[in-house]
Amino acid sequence: KVKSQLEEKEGKTFDVFTAVEFKTQVVAGTNYFIKVHVGNDEFVHLRVFKSLPHENKPLSLHSYQGSKKKHDELAYF
Repeated sequence: KVKSQLEEKEGKTFDVFTAVEFKTQVVAGTNYFIKVHVGNDEFVHLRVFKSLPHENKPLSLHSYQGSKKKHDELAYF
């Protein structure tokens, strides 16, 4: 659901976009930290926010870190 948001921010499209790991952090909603394989040996770490159900808002890409590798630790950012 956030692939198009990342593509817009990066100004490119991703043929491969596969989540391989995630962590969560409960706040006033939930932050998801997701490691995504985007092709070759390239990975992107995403921070996605899911609001509380009563707010009825879509998932939003809060921030991301590019140029990651498969074995880079998925950490809170």
